[in-house]
Amino acid sequence: MTRIVLIGAGSVEFTRNLLGDFLSYPELHDATFALHDIDADRLATAERMAHWTAGALGATPRIEVHLDRRDALRGADFVVDTIQVGGARATQIDFGVPARHGLRYTINDTINIGGVMRGLRTIPVVLDIVRDMEELCPDAWFLNYTNPMSMLIWAVAERSDIRTVGLCHSVYWTVDTIGRYLGIPREEIEHVSAGVNHLAFLLRLEHRGRDLYPDLRRFVADDRIPPDDLVRAELFRRLGYYPTESSEHHAEYNPWFIPKGDAVERFNIPIGEYLSRVAANLDEYAETKRRLDAGEPFEIERSGEYAAVFVHALLTGQTERIVGNVMNRGFVANLDPDACVEVPCLVDGGGIHPQTVGPLPPQCAAYIRPAIDAQRLTIRAALDEDRDAVYHAAMQDPQIQARLSLEETWRLVDELIAAEGEWLPAWLRPG
Repeated sequence: MTRIVLIGAGSVEFTRNLLGDFLSYPELHDATFALHDIDADRLATAERMAHWTAGALGATPRIEVHLDRRDALRGADFVVDTIQVGGARATQIDFGVPARHGLRYTINDTINIGGVMRGLRTIPVVLDIVRDMEELCPDAWFLNYTNPMSMLIWAVAERSDIRTVGLCHSVYWTVDTIGRYLGIPREEIEHVSAGVNHLAFLLRLEHRGRDLYPDLRRFVADDRIPPDDLVRAELFRRLGYYPTESSEHHAEYNPWFIPKGDAVERFNIPIGEYLSRVAANLDEYAETKRRLDAGEPFEIERSGEYAAVFVHALLTGQTERIVGNVMNRGFVANLDPDACVEVPCLVDGGGIHPQTVGPLPPQCAAYIRPAIDAQRLTIRAALDEDRDAVYHAAMQDPQIQARLSLEETWRLVDELIAAEGEWLPAWLRPG
């Protein structure tokens, strides 16, 4: 019987979406789902949601809950990682301390200073998970959803032979968005994208063999892009290829928007967007508990996440196409060969098969490379226990480059380390 472990299952809505995806496949109706979280209340709520989801789909899986991660991992076939080390409190610090230095962010979880701090908090925990897997389920797949995605996959690749892939929904939903712009169903759009997670581009965009880029250019030129996608549209105008991640992400990945005059207002950039999401998630969790208590139903629909597609393809041998985050083995010719890249992948009974896309357009590769530098430096800090590398990673943040001196950058890093010490590895904690 297939054993699927959800690490961080206390993220109840995401767990419901994943379970809904898994249990939509009849072949997984009798699988074992082992739920793990360090928060007992959230874990109990996730268990209730899992049973409700199974019942709603007419499935009869075995549902286990474990506060002990090792008990959950024992004998696993697939391990799905959705943890957030430090939770809402750490995220608030990621925004609050930089704000005292005049820095403004939207999401702050990938390559900016928040991404650096998340990497430092999360890499040691993820490496602990895969070390447990090496002992308890060495043949299992590690499917990572946690950010900063590229840093985590890269760190695992350096330290473990556990089979690993990073999964993100950004390409799926970008194609869905473009389909709505152009009046074409998402499933009819053929596309190829490549880059690194959250900084990739659609290299090919077609409908029944017809290039859709001329239509998309007209859509943008006619100012039909909605207010929440203006940053991506501007990057598309300048670089010639559409980014696969949202405008709120891209607004902070470069120095051309947030620090520049009235750009925040003109491009409708939602400063502090992730903080709003954190608050909404807390409210949603409370509402979920209320609805479970009241016996109210929930909506179940396929979420666009790739985990269930991946598992189903491996178990049945049916070939599926996904987008995966894997180590670059020549798949993207003009990005660093030791980096984690996001590319199209085929999945079947033999595993995952990343597809070679060749070189990116040079302007797109140039836009991405500074992000790889920030990732590499954060990984070196975490794996080599090198505090200097933390400062060097922070130096790569384009918002910091636009606003702070080097002395101010060093001071910011020291303040963040002091504020987040309880979640950081011992070698980095103050005092």
